[in-house]
Amino acid sequence: MGVFVRFAVAAVLVAGLSGCTGISYYAQSVNGHLEMLSARQPVAKLVDDPSQPAELRAEMALASDIRRYATDELALPDNASYRSYVDTGRDAVTWAVFAAPEFSLVPQTWCFPVFGCVPYRGYFSRDAAIEFAKDVRDEGMDVHVTGITAYSTLGWFSDPLLNTMFRRDEAFLASLVFHELAHQRFYVRNDTAFNEAFAVTVETSGVRKWLKDKGDAAALGRYEAELKREADFLDLIAETRTELIGIYRGADSAAEKRAAKAAAIDRLRARYRRLRDGRWGGYAGYDAWFDTPINNAKLAATAVYNDLVPAFVDLFEVCSGDYPKFYEAVRRIGALDKTKRLAALKAARRCGT
Repeated sequence: MGVFVRFAVAAVLVAGLSGCTGISYYAQSVNGHLEMLSARQPVAKLVDDPSQPAELRAEMALASDIRRYATDELALPDNASYRSYVDTGRDAVTWAVFAAPEFSLVPQTWCFPVFGCVPYRGYFSRDAAIEFAKDVRDEGMDVHVTGITAYSTLGWFSDPLLNTMFRRDEAFLASLVFHELAHQRFYVRNDTAFNEAFAVTVETSGVRKWLKDKGDAAALGRYEAELKREADFLDLIAETRTELIGIYRGADSAAEKRAAKAAAIDRLRARYRRLRDGRWGGYAGYDAWFDTPINNAKLAATAVYNDLVPAFVDLFEVCSGDYPKFYEAVRRIGALDKTKRLAALKAARRCGT
């Protein structure tokens, strides 16, 4: 699907505990990531090994080219990340749990050493994620659990390529590599919306540039069509969020708000069906999202990762598409106090100081 499912679920790999997060949670994070590290195979060796399946060798060669492009053309970190490969043997590498109150679109956050506070909890075990989600749901919260395709340790470790990253086309693989490396290029604690919108901007601009430089007009056309559908999808979500905010701020009883909330979500599904069967010509790539439960946690998750993208795109254009200058501008804005950061981002009219 779109970038809204591509979250950087970082394993906590440092000593120390904070808040109410327990030892067992840190243990599963450490053990899960160490299993990934121990299973790594160098991409270069897989490419050169004639005993490997031809399809795998071709995928590794493509990934190697994308990784090289990320550093040479997008000024992303030149390190050992995404130069090794792990077949996880499953469809997701981690599972993320999102939560929000029944009558609020503000997501619950959890805080960790090094990485700060984020609006999800990541698990290497699907069963553990579902068990935690049940506990949160029992507290009266809306909960959303989703499988994750790739994650980043922000450069603390050499993150591998994963079989889950090869489930679609070349543009999908490139988008994941560029996105996760962008997190290594810049990350500010306690501001997921800022971090993710920055990474999405690097991802989308990078994929466009890569496809143009390859001269693959057909792939670029497909990618642009995908981005347009995603923009349409986000517009649908924004409309429903606006409806729900009005409902939640009203003076109605809990029962009345609950009924109005359900009706707003029904209208969202109806608007989607009209869009799918009309403008999209029957494209059903988002059916799975709409066929599963929709609640505040699920809606808030899409907002967290996409709301600031237009502001970052504007800043990238102000910087004339120069990646090093763009990164420096982001660094300066990111260094501001959080109360000033958003205003500075949206008000940016030049790249330099």
